[in-house]
Amino acid sequence: MTRSELPRLALIAALSALALGCATQEESQETTDAFSVPVEYHTLDNGLKVVLSPDTTSPIVTVAVYYNIGFRIEPKERTGFAHLFEHMMFQGSANLGKMEFIQLVQQNGGILNGSTRYDFTNYFEIVPSHKLETMLWAEADRLRGLAITEENLKNQRDVVKNEVRVNVLNQPYGGFPWLDVPQVAFTNWYNSHNFYGEMADLDAASLSDVERFFKSYYAPNNAALVVVGDFESKQALTWIREYFADIPRAETAALPDISEPPQKEERHGSRVAPQANRPALAFAYRMPDRGSPEYFALGVLDQILLQGDDSLLHQALVQRNGFTDQVEGGINWPLGHMFNYNGPTLWMASLYHDSSVKGDQIMREVDGAIGTLQSTPVDQAALDRALAKWRSSFYDAVGSDFGFGRADLLACFALFDDDPAQINTLDQRLREVTPELVQTVAKRYLRAADRTIYTIEPGAEKGQGGAQ
Repeated sequence: MTRSELPRLALIAALSALALGCATQEESQETTDAFSVPVEYHTLDNGLKVVLSPDTTSPIVTVAVYYNIGFRIEPKERTGFAHLFEHMMFQGSANLGKMEFIQLVQQNGGILNGSTRYDFTNYFEIVPSHKLETMLWAEADRLRGLAITEENLKNQRDVVKNEVRVNVLNQPYGGFPWLDVPQVAFTNWYNSHNFYGEMADLDAASLSDVERFFKSYYAPNNAALVVVGDFESKQALTWIREYFADIPRAETAALPDISEPPQKEERHGSRVAPQANRPALAFAYRMPDRGSPEYFALGVLDQILLQGDDSLLHQALVQRNGFTDQVEGGINWPLGHMFNYNGPTLWMASLYHDSSVKGDQIMREVDGAIGTLQSTPVDQAALDRALAKWRSSFYDAVGSDFGFGRADLLACFALFDDDPAQINTLDQRLREVTPELVQTVAKRYLRAADRTIYTIEPGAEKGQGGAQ
């Protein structure tokens, strides 16, 4: 999970509002909204989904490939495989030796990264625009012929295991709350196993296991390729066809059932963290179905309750009571946002607080803030303020990291919904949320029976605690 290593780069100041038509017989989309992201959508004969989104603001391009395999849909007894493959993809291919993919990008003035999330593993490069063809060739090369060798497997398995030690086992709050809370909030193994992977599963990985995993999930018909930036669409599509079209589709593994049974009562989990110096608390509620009116209403509630210094929880926990200096969270937080997941997910918040403050005190304030929204509809001014904050955050996401933020949205809408153009409908869906719907969703979804509370206590007993 190396996404966090990417520096936060300057935002693209504005996006082109050009609505480019697609001069092919394949699906195309034009929009006329005031703020409109160009979207050209194609599907190759081998099933590869291709999204092109030109933007001439800067002479750069972002190439992103998303595979529909994340750590919650990896096979049972193969925990950690999705993440392991994120590393394997940089170890060489048919025409590029070990580390040469990385060198190819960096020596051409670009940056690159990859990450593993709940429902996908992604790879992207941001390079000068005249290097687009080179990046397309390189991405196709490793999809066509990844170097799966005993040496690479052993090396990267050790790297992944060391990453677990560094980021989780030897960190004061390692894995909090993203590893801790889902294991308590959900009961379906796919949503609640150790996403970083069990050491035993990683140790047991054989070369044939890894080869089978690659064939099952790394196929053009299980992927979305997105190009964002300064390029000419017809030429880009020609190159994509040249390098990707003859990669055969594969019989991909069926996605598992990741549905969750209804939650009937509040759940609690805890652990003692030997290296922690103060307690921590997280609380999480289950989200409505992705894309539903209730889902967008919870997007509004997230803004009202949690986002920014004017949010109700910041006012209650930081400003008024001084329990903490920061409360943070969101939908699909902290590994994503409200659009880049595809299954049961949580709206979650967490804070680190003084030892003199009890968890019950914190949760009473949380209940008080939520209770005001359950008892009385928000006024139009509060709703408008929430929408303005959401819109600002959305524009930041679309323009972030030299085009990667836009590529991320387009890839997920293509991969999960087969509809990348819905990026241009989100603002309208949010504007359809009414005060009455906000109140209804607060009463239905932000109730104790649908809640999970997880706490960390500082202590000296190494390894004690766990889900209750």
